[in-house]
Amino acid sequence: MIETMQKVDEIDLRILACLQKDGSISQRELAERVGLSQNACWRRLQRLNTSGLIRGVHADIDLSALGFDLTVFVMIRTRHHSKEWADSFRNHVERLPEVIDFYRIGGDWDYLIKVVTRGMAGYDGFYKRLITNFDLATVTGFFSMEPILENRAADLRRLR
Repeated sequence: MIETMQKVDEIDLRILACLQKDGSISQRELAERVGLSQNACWRRLQRLNTSGLIRGVHADIDLSALGFDLTVFVMIRTRHHSKEWADSFRNHVERLPEVIDFYRIGGDWDYLIKVVTRGMAGYDGFYKRLITNFDLATVTGFFSMEPILENRAADLRRLR
């Protein structure tokens, strides 16, 4: 957990909310929206960045417009739970370019991977590379038919 969490106030939350909606907003516009001078806004941004609370600014790209038209949520169950095996599996999965999200989860499954690819043939290629040299008990893919909420900004002020 980030130590500065206790020092985040209402203005910081407004800054973060604005950045979630538009990471390319100018510093001047951001300062106006949150009711600060540009210098005060810049100092807060610096603090939020150096504390690690802001981890980067990214563009939201329409992958389907680039031909990546299939999203698959891959659930994995394994028989192996050693740190060495988990580290090796993590390194393997991180090298697969189709993977856009990767989680170790609790419950009946061990891992959840979100994959984007070009159609079923692309997914089949990914699947074959995923299982190569790894003894996985169960691998199940759930194929997305339609994104309903995607990359939604967290409502930080209401989550508190």
